[in-house]
Amino acid sequence: MKKAGNVISSKMKERIDPSKIEKQLSTLLKHPLVVKYMVENDVPQSSLKNSYSQLSQFVQENENCKHCFSLNACPNLIKGHYPSLREYGGYVELAMHECSKLKAKKEEEWRKSLIQCHDISLDVQKATFEAIELDSGRAKALDVALEFCLKVANGQPTKGIYLWGPFGTGKSYIASAILNTLAEHGISSLMVHMSALASEMRDAVANNKASVNSKLEALSSVPILVMDDIGVENLTPWLRDGVLSVVLHSRASNQLPTIYTSNLTLDELEEWLCYTQVNGYDQHEPLKGKRIMERIRPYVIPVEVKGRNRRYS
Repeated sequence: MKKAGNVISSKMKERIDPSKIEKQLSTLLKHPLVVKYMVENDVPQSSLKNSYSQLSQFVQENENCKHCFSLNACPNLIKGHYPSLREYGGYVELAMHECSKLKAKKEEEWRKSLIQCHDISLDVQKATFEAIELDSGRAKALDVALEFCLKVANGQPTKGIYLWGPFGTGKSYIASAILNTLAEHGISSLMVHMSALASEMRDAVANNKASVNSKLEALSSVPILVMDDIGVENLTPWLRDGVLSVVLHSRASNQLPTIYTSNLTLDELEEWLCYTQVNGYDQHEPLKGKRIMERIRPYVIPVEVKGRNRRYS
């Protein structure tokens, strides 16, 4: 019977077989990322040969990043990080950097810490395109939504989307499916219910002006914003001119697409924006309503979402 010590010793020799390491090292030194590093930084091969394990991790983890579709599935030693090389004293060591998906996740968490008015049902939050029932009433909306995802994921400019139609036809679900699809590509987003946003912004004004500015910044700068159920909240001059106008002007100026869901057509939304409640009375201000529509209408693809009310089926 073999002694355990002899077996372990034999296995260790297999693991650190110099000939195997030399062969693997030769392969690593020919990798495009390693060659690029040596050329750009004038680093001799000797420094790399002294740092086999670091070099191996550098190549493997950067290769992992090329095929990564989800932060949760990141196989790297430090999730959400990728390594670079730097020479030090005849060796190379690893410097770790946050990947774009981790940065997007942190930005999303930061925005959600500022904006609490999601008020979106759990099933909508978890929406996927695979779960959507395809029918003639939603076919065009799904085509537009998928095209939107494709362009945004590839860094191409695109208009936002205005999904309108009766209650319960799946407008919010489609909008959420867009966000969840883009999240897989490291693109952060925010979905807010407009009635809840109105209440939250009013509370922020009463408590902390700095908080209002932070919330406006979050809404203005998020790569993809969904304004869910616009056109149902009680509209005040401040909400229209101090919130909607500011946010939409900033997003239009920076070419950041916005998605809307509504029971109103664009023409009906414009009419709604022309009336604000002041001391319990409607105040008609058509020019201000039209001004905001100039930050919506040219920047969206309007799509009607038809069908039965699925909330009762």
